[in-house]
Amino acid sequence: MSNTKNYHWRIAGFYFFYYAFIGMFAPYWSLYLQSIHFNAIEISILMSIQPVMRMIAPNLWGWLADHTGKRLLVVQIAATLSALFYLGVFATTSFWGLLLVLGLMSFFWSASIPLVEATTLTYLGKHAARYGRIRSWGSVGFIVAVVGLGFAFDYIAIGWLLWAGLFIMSGILFFSRLIPHTEVPKHHTDHQPIKRILLRPPVLALFGACFLMSVAHGPYYTFYSIYLVEHGYAKSAVGGLWALGVICEIGVFFVMPWLVRRYGFVRILVASFALAVLRFMLIGWGVDFLLLLLVAQVLHAATFGSYHAASVGLVHEFFQGRHQSKGQAMFGSLTFGAGGMLGGLASGPIWQHYGASVLYSCSAGMALAGMLLMWWALHNMAESRPAVA
Repeated sequence: MSNTKNYHWRIAGFYFFYYAFIGMFAPYWSLYLQSIHFNAIEISILMSIQPVMRMIAPNLWGWLADHTGKRLLVVQIAATLSALFYLGVFATTSFWGLLLVLGLMSFFWSASIPLVEATTLTYLGKHAARYGRIRSWGSVGFIVAVVGLGFAFDYIAIGWLLWAGLFIMSGILFFSRLIPHTEVPKHHTDHQPIKRILLRPPVLALFGACFLMSVAHGPYYTFYSIYLVEHGYAKSAVGGLWALGVICEIGVFFVMPWLVRRYGFVRILVASFALAVLRFMLIGWGVDFLLLLLVAQVLHAATFGSYHAASVGLVHEFFQGRHQSKGQAMFGSLTFGAGGMLGGLASGPIWQHYGASVLYSCSAGMALAGMLLMWWALHNMAESRPAVA
């Protein structure tokens, strides 16, 4: 029992710092870039480097982890090199310099999380529906970063963001050394080519819908903070709104075992997409009404919390045995990576030429398309398969 608790603490610590980095980067890095006089298109390009690397790097690292059987060693190497290349942000403020630094840092930083997801789900075994309870510590890390820095930047220069990122990177590196080793169970699909699994219609539908959800979130992660500040919200209020969403996300993580037993992963995903449509419309057209923004942030419980837990759970069901790491890596690459890249890059020109309301209406349209794809292709899937909590 003591070892199990210790292992939970080790994995939770990695999630805490990994998502604290996102809590530092997603809300505030665009404000830092704006402070050193980059325009909207330059910001959208630099903010899209992470999803670009999440599209490319995890497949390479996932293949290496499954091929060598040394999943944790790959995580540790990636954490070390990402921290090393992060130091470059202190050396340059040029567009091309930051493009190179963020590209190298993100290539290694993005490698870790699919491998840790696979490790966590292997560790939980038949209790995979409890994944959200360990993953919730990542949400706690995000909240600590986003709220703490939001209040801090009302009093100190945004340039201190670089030092916050260095501290968080050090935490990722530390906990990468503590994640427990897990044996990957053998499965009857081990000798099948992974392409055969990927090309199954339910898998293609899941990946396609989640790609659209990531496109929808691109403008949120790129311009949401700038959007709020330009409408008169203090940076502490910006941090508070980001944090509210993640607090609700934590709540849904803890009830996911019950939701999975009652509704199954597919119905949870369809509902998450539907609520994403509502959320992005509220953001796009209700920015001047704090109550509507609060409702929109509460909906983060669905558009990220239940969506993420259900999609990762389905990927774990589809990709078993020696395909676990590659499956999670491919999912991250083709959805968060490719979708986030497209959403982030497209957001700059749309923001600049048509405004925020049109931009977030486009996000709602992408979420609607994802919902229809899930409903059309997956609603007949058997829903009795989720792991018992």
